[in-house]
Amino acid sequence: QVQLVQSGGGLVQPGGSLRLSCAASGSILDFNPMRWYRQAPGKQRVVVASITRGGFTNYEDFVKGRFTISRDNAKNTLYLQMNSLEPGDTAVYYCNGVLPRPPQEFWGQGTQVTVSS
Repeated sequence: QVQLVQSGGGLVQPGGSLRLSCAASGSILDFNPMRWYRQAPGKQRVVVASITRGGFTNYEDFVKGRFTISRDNAKNTLYLQMNSLEPGDTAVYYCNGVLPRPPQEFWGQGTQVTVSS
């Protein structure tokens, strides 16, 4: 059974950093792409960043230059390094992976990130 298990998150002051992890039960390279989403209270879930099997990354403008998506293939783990955090980054963060042929989408359980002084 395919699973994505998240860890990390928590409470951090503005300007601080956090790293989220998302461990896949199988080979992380089976997924293409993998993404991080977030959902703030009362708002829709939105994409934050994505990475393809080939390592191509893409970021939404609101995190560009502050967040970094990466992948450790040996550990089958996806990461989101979040720097210069702002109160507006407060949300539940979800990892997402797509297995192609046929397309199947999998989600992590979500982890809360709160940026507050």
